[in-house]
Amino acid sequence: MPVITNIDDLFALYKKRVPKMFFDYCESGSWSEQTFRDNVSDFADIRLRQKVAVDMTNRSTEMPMLGQNYKMPVALAPVGLTGMQHPDGEIKAAQAAEEFGVPFTLSTMSICSIEDVAEHTKKPFWFQLYVMRDRDFIGRLIDRAKAAGCSALVLTYDLQILGQRHKDLKNGLTAPPKMTIANMINIAMKQRWAWGMLGTKRRVFGNIVGHVEGVSDMANLGAWTAEQFDPTLKWDDVAWIKERWGGPLILKGILDPEDARMAVKTGADAIIVSNHGGRQLDGALSSIRMLPAILDAVGDRIEVHLDSGIRSGQDVLKAISMGAKGTMIGRAYIYGLGAMGKAGVTTALEVIHKELDITMALCGERELRNMNRDNLLIPKDFTGDWM
Repeated sequence: MPVITNIDDLFALYKKRVPKMFFDYCESGSWSEQTFRDNVSDFADIRLRQKVAVDMTNRSTEMPMLGQNYKMPVALAPVGLTGMQHPDGEIKAAQAAEEFGVPFTLSTMSICSIEDVAEHTKKPFWFQLYVMRDRDFIGRLIDRAKAAGCSALVLTYDLQILGQRHKDLKNGLTAPPKMTIANMINIAMKQRWAWGMLGTKRRVFGNIVGHVEGVSDMANLGAWTAEQFDPTLKWDDVAWIKERWGGPLILKGILDPEDARMAVKTGADAIIVSNHGGRQLDGALSSIRMLPAILDAVGDRIEVHLDSGIRSGQDVLKAISMGAKGTMIGRAYIYGLGAMGKAGVTTALEVIHKELDITMALCGERELRNMNRDNLLIPKDFTGDWM
C-alpha cells in the first residue's frame, strides 16, 4: 500500500481503480474546462504570511457552521453518482464524515437514498435539493429529508439547465453503466470496483426511482431528468421551500455580489460561493476570486461558505482567512472514496486537517477562527478590475 501524503496520492489510486466513465464524470468541467482548472490554480496565487517565535501549542481548527461546532470548517459537498464511484459510496462517505466530525451532504442525484444513509448513520446529515418541475415530488423529497432527521437543506441554484460536459456525452454516462464493448473492457480492468458493485443492490438513483410516477428503471430516468430540471426557478421559489422545510437553509451556487444580496433577502441562513466545480458556466471566474466581492456585498448578514477548487488544507485556510465561515470539498473526498472506500474518505479528511493545522501554526495562529486577510499575501489584481 503506497504512503498517502496528499490528495494527489489519492487521485493517482482513484484513477487506477474507478471505471473511466465515472472517473471522467468527476474529473471534468463544462466546455473548455477553463473554470474547472482556474478553481484549483487560483488558490496558488494567494500566498501565506509566515510568522515565527509564537506559541504553537494547544491549537484548534474547530469552527462553527450553522451554529454547530465541527472539527474543521469543511463539509463533504453533494456529489451525484457517488455510489458509482464506490459501492454504497454515499453511505461510506457519510459514515467517514460522521466519525471524523464534519458534515456530509447527500445529493438529490445520489445512488443511496436518503433513507439508506439515515439507516446507516447515527448523526444528522445535510441534504441537497435540485428544484424540478414536478413540485409535488420536490415537496415529498423535502418531507423525506425532514423525516430522516437531516439537519440542513442545501438548495442548489446554479443548475436550472445542465452545462455541457463533453466527456459525459462521449462516454454515454448512465447509472448503472450500459454494457457496451468499451465499457465491458474497461470494467474488466477495474476488478475491485466490479466485484464490489456485484455485492450491492444500490445501482440506480435511489431518491428518484420508485418515488416518482413513471420512473421505475434507467430506460426513462434520463429523459425524465432532462425534462424535470426547472429553467423557470426564481428567487420567489425559496419561500415555499423554506416554509416546507422549516429548518436551516443554505443556497448553493452564488457567484455574483448582486445574487448574494438577493439571497440575503430570501431569509436563507447561509450561501455557498460556488460555480458547481466548473461544471456549469465555463468562463466564469473561480469561486475563490469571487469570494471577496461577495463577502463585501453581504457583510455579516448571512453566513458565507466556499466550494469549488479545494484540494488541500492550505486551500481551506486561505478561504477561511479570506472571510468564509465554512468550505466544501467534493472531488478531494471522491478521490479517496474511489481509491479506498470509507477508509479513503477518512484519509482525505486527515490529510486536509493535518495540512490545515500545520499551516495555521506556521502562520503564527493557534485558532483557525482568528485567521484573517492579514495572514495572506493577496495579489493586488486578484479580484481584478473587470469591465
